Amino acid sequence: MKKSIRDIEVTGKKVLVRVDFNVPLDPKTNEIMDDSRIIAALPTIWYLIEHKARLILCSHLGRPDGQVVESLRMTPIAERLSQLTNLPIYTVSDCIGLKVNKALAKLKNGDTLLLENLRFHPEEEANDPAFAKSLAELADIYVDDAFGTAHRAHASTYGVAKLLPAYAGFLLEKELKALGNLLTNAQHPFAALLGGAKVSDKIKLISNIIDKIDVLLIGGGMAATFLKAQNYGVGLSSVEEDKKDLANQIIDTARKNNISLLLPLDVIVADAVNDLSKYSIAPISMIPANKYIVDIGPQTIELFIGHLKQCRTIFWNGPMGVYEIAQFSRGTKSMAELLANLSATTVVGGGSTAELVAEMHLSFKMTHVSTGGGASLSFLEGKTLPGVEVLLDDK
Repeated sequence: MKKSIRDIEVTGKKVLVRVDFNVPLDPKTNEIMDDSRIIAALPTIWYLIEHKARLILCSHLGRPDGQVVESLRMTPIAERLSQLTNLPIYTVSDCIGLKVNKALAKLKNGDTLLLENLRFHPEEEANDPAFAKSLAELADIYVDDAFGTAHRAHASTYGVAKLLPAYAGFLLEKELKALGNLLTNAQHPFAALLGGAKVSDKIKLISNIIDKIDVLLIGGGMAATFLKAQNYGVGLSSVEEDKKDLANQIIDTARKNNISLLLPLDVIVADAVNDLSKYSIAPISMIPANKYIVDIGPQTIELFIGHLKQCRTIFWNGPMGVYEIAQFSRGTKSMAELLANLSATTVVGGGSTAELVAEMHLSFKMTHVSTGGGASLSFLEGKTLPGVEVLLDDK
């Protein structure tokens, strides 16, 4: 494990905290649509405020590609954070330089300053040493609480941590513990419920956990490749032809290791992938050649529920269908509702799955909902995360 902010005296110190405030904004109003990531950082923020640190928060927002984009300024984030803490959150129109130094000079113990969007500078994603040095010079201590960017070696996640005493925040610590337990300490039966568009996105994950799980359930777009590999027709659905052999290898490995691998028994098919298209249920042996698979069917939902109810640990990543369209969301929402009401350890692996659970107001009923889609997958694939590796070890 890594050292956390509990392991250092922070009173009176300038503490630079890398948070992940990359929240979705309404394109019309620029209002925050989901503040889950801000709320997730509050334990670390409160700890530092209560221990009288001079708190400097930094984050990226969106993809400004190294340019100043007015709609991606951190102003709405500061306003929401101020509402949540009932405290003033000071802001500045840059993240390095003279303006920031002037703002820092006014900062008192227990105050919070939110820097401007890091990615307004192209040097951030390039992990530019001079940019990292400029950030490091703002503070005495560095804290990484941005698990969502821990798989990136950027200036604010890696470069700065090389230059300052670097510690984990409480959210990062929580993520590492919850996901680490899946790999080393999961209670059995242990199921992995995987969906999403592509097999290629999940191959390394499956390879790393296949010897740790008891049940593997596959839905979403990636199921089409598995079904095609088993010689079923999948209509107009996208198939990764170059991954069919790999899909069969996974099926064979599961069989040899007595792992229950469940593919859909039936699916919802539609003329087109939009909310006006006609749709129907089809068994996998009778998928029409002129239709798209858009969700798992009712038989499959019951099959998946039956197996998941018997499990003591469940990891879920990826929707079961085109959940953004209401009539194609039943499979995904059924899985969310089931997991929310089980007594098992339930871990949701970030990204679109986490967003859906938040939209359904079920996050609090899960054991853990990861704030990092790509980071959680990288971690469970067995990869070293640069933003974690660089922090001080707890010896």
